[in-house]
Amino acid sequence: MFEFLADHWQMLLVFGVLAAAMLAFFREWLAPDLVAIYALGVVLVPGVFGAPILGADDLLSAFANPAPLSIACMFVVSAGLERSGCIRVLGEAFRRVAGGGELRVMAVLMVLTAVLSAFVNNTPVVVVFMPIVLSLARSTDLKASRLLMPLSFACILGGTCTLTGTSTNLIIDSKAQEFGLQPFSLFELGKLGIVYAAIGMAYMLTVGRRLLPARESAAADLSQLEEREFLTQVIVQGGSPMVGKTLPETLFKEVKEARVLEVRRRGNPLDTPLDELRIEAGDRILISVHGDEFQELKDTDGLRLTAYQNLRLETLERRPAVLMEGIIGPASRLVGKTLRELRFRQRFGVLILGVHRQTGEFRRNFEDVRIRAGDTLLIEGPRQAIARVQAERDFVSLAEPASPSYRKGKARVAAGITVGFVLAATFGGQPLVVVALLAAVAMLATGCLEPNEAYGAVSWNIIFLVIGMLGVGKALEVTGGADAMAGGMMSAFGGAGPWVVLAALYLLASILTELISNSAVAVLLTPIAIGIADSLGVEARPFVVALMMGCSASFATPIGYQTNTYVYGAGGYRFGDFLRVGLTLNIVLWLVATALIPRIWPF
Repeated sequence: MFEFLADHWQMLLVFGVLAAAMLAFFREWLAPDLVAIYALGVVLVPGVFGAPILGADDLLSAFANPAPLSIACMFVVSAGLERSGCIRVLGEAFRRVAGGGELRVMAVLMVLTAVLSAFVNNTPVVVVFMPIVLSLARSTDLKASRLLMPLSFACILGGTCTLTGTSTNLIIDSKAQEFGLQPFSLFELGKLGIVYAAIGMAYMLTVGRRLLPARESAAADLSQLEEREFLTQVIVQGGSPMVGKTLPETLFKEVKEARVLEVRRRGNPLDTPLDELRIEAGDRILISVHGDEFQELKDTDGLRLTAYQNLRLETLERRPAVLMEGIIGPASRLVGKTLRELRFRQRFGVLILGVHRQTGEFRRNFEDVRIRAGDTLLIEGPRQAIARVQAERDFVSLAEPASPSYRKGKARVAAGITVGFVLAATFGGQPLVVVALLAAVAMLATGCLEPNEAYGAVSWNIIFLVIGMLGVGKALEVTGGADAMAGGMMSAFGGAGPWVVLAALYLLASILTELISNSAVAVLLTPIAIGIADSLGVEARPFVVALMMGCSASFATPIGYQTNTYVYGAGGYRFGDFLRVGLTLNIVLWLVATALIPRIWPF
């Protein structure tokens, strides 16, 4: 036993680090990029004491992987298309041809966004189309909850059709090349991806459509927010008619739908039953109310919103103020911070009035609630300040901008650059990273994108997540951990033949992708997939394709893929909605991939 530990302590340490990282990913203890960087840091610690797990050459080879640069360049190209108005033009075309029937709207929406997502990062596609869909739903009898999930799923499906459709394809391709595999061409995956997307969309237009919920979205018009609830905190002022009386005698009469979660006195929560508690001046009351009750609450005699306590009410009332809702995205810098730390009033001149979360997990001081991805914030402020918030990439507005500020005359230029990128990547004979870099430079040189916008367009958290996991993945390889995991899968499934092993590998990737970052799954499983192919003595390419498809198969949870997280709150969905609609789709696509991959890419 001790001899085994002495001989394999490095591999066991990497396994321990990897297990801790997976748990941190799943429990969301830290941002995924921080988890990856910290995990790499722990792996490097033994080198300080003369027993390195990763040598300098190994570490540098991990950082020399072209995937992070390719992904960053594709973010820039996507931003150029967005800022030039190309995506918006297509969105307006969608509104003209979609009509009013649900089936036609859904079909046009899914086909258009799937095609876009094959060439453009799918996050800006969802960000642009989400308010368009919500606006269409408000102006017709359609329900946004019947359209937003198909929007997200179509973007995921479209990303499987090309090498650049999703960052995981680029990661897996780059990692596979380190093991001697020939690079994938831009459209090679389309042999399966187009079939994959067609079957997925057909499912959503038939079976999936029957399973979609028909409820009001959390982003419904502010005058129609009967179902959605927000949390706010109020302070009882001296002289309030509430002083000395109970809540049923006062507050509940004024705001009938309000639910009091907590009453604090001098900083301490009170244990007295709410029906018996007599209010004193200075009490802080934590209240859950419907969105349309905010105006009533603001007008209640003797109360004021905590958000207003440092402002002059007379000044605020004289300003033309508007309300706006927005979703906190998975990559937002706001995630993990409290409302007190965000300092929205100081940064933007707006006030956060309420927070809506599907799980309703609010039992603490309002200002100490930590923001999570998918939270919906209700914000109030002047129109100019609201416009500044809408421009923030951390905060996805659920309302269409009144006057989008796109660069006129650049849409055709950006489209031309993208077409040139596709042609060069397909026929030019240069590595994809070179062509992607040239396309990004062209977006800057032609004025489709400003340098500061290019820097802001890159999701650096994804880049650092990939870099960190590439280092950990390299450590898994050099210590023999990848071979050990491949051997474990061989022991479990190898006797049944490569077809069964491929099905198991796809299923493993799909399950992990529903729970943790698909980029981390891609980095970790690629060497394992290639090791399995070597053990079976067959071609590794079909296993790599299975991994690419499995890492994109995130339909059963709202946390597995960031586009799902965006529509989760906006559509008023519940966790079970994704499970009910997406689980069957996951199974169908698993069977499709298992049947077709070995036929297109033979063992």
